[in-house]
Amino acid sequence: MTFMLPSLLASHGGFGFNLNPFETNIINLAIVIAGLWKFLPGFLGSILERRRAAILSDLQDAEQRLLAATSSLVQAQQDLSAAQQKAEQIRADGLARAQSLRLESEKRTINEMARLKQGAMADLNAEAARVTDQLRREAANRAIAQALATLPGKLNADAQARLIDQSISTLGKA
Repeated sequence: MTFMLPSLLASHGGFGFNLNPFETNIINLAIVIAGLWKFLPGFLGSILERRRAAILSDLQDAEQRLLAATSSLVQAQQDLSAAQQKAEQIRADGLARAQSLRLESEKRTINEMARLKQGAMADLNAEAARVTDQLRREAANRAIAQALATLPGKLNADAQARLIDQSISTLGKA
């Protein structure tokens, strides 16, 4: 590779500046630069202007969406606050209702227990009265039977007359 470099340089006349404008394409470069200078601002400017307009439109759209989202967020927060207050009110009402139901149930239970106790006492008193009445009758019947068994031997006609008079006077006072 090193042996080709000197032969290549020798065939072209060596290293240096070529000041011939037709051989160096300076005219072509000037034409291209002048064309770019003339046409590029209009072409590139319109592309950049359209891009600028699109970006501004996107920014305005994003701002509008931001405002809409912000107002939706505020509305949602208000709705959430209202829903939380409603839930708290429902919970408080539920607790109050449960408390009143519990108190009402306790009151009904107490009243029912009192009614059952009164019924039991009435049944007990009625049974006691029935047993007492039955015991009195049995005692009276036994006393009468015993009196009748012992009376004929102990009472004479005068004593029977006094007993009958005394019984009649006792019945008259009652």
